Amino acid sequence: MEKNFEVNKHIFVPPQIKLKDDEKKALLEKYNISLTQLPKIRKSDVAIQHLDPKTGDIIKISRKSETNIETDFYRVVVHG
Repeated sequence: MEKNFEVNKHIFVPPQIKLKDDEKKALLEKYNISLTQLPKIRKSDVAIQHLDPKTGDIIKISRKSETNIETDFYRVVVHG
């Protein structure tokens, strides 16, 4: 009997959300950056498959930190 393993539910995979268009625009304006200046994450990354990613989407990753309660990281989805 084979079980489906949901990688995004694993304890070592931090919570991730796909930003809405208005949130995406606000983020880019807040930091005065463009999409090309963000770190990248591949569309095929298993950890974001549940978000139905499209090229150009921004993924917010919330990681727990020893020095801070939680820190947000942002990645732009690229083809691959």
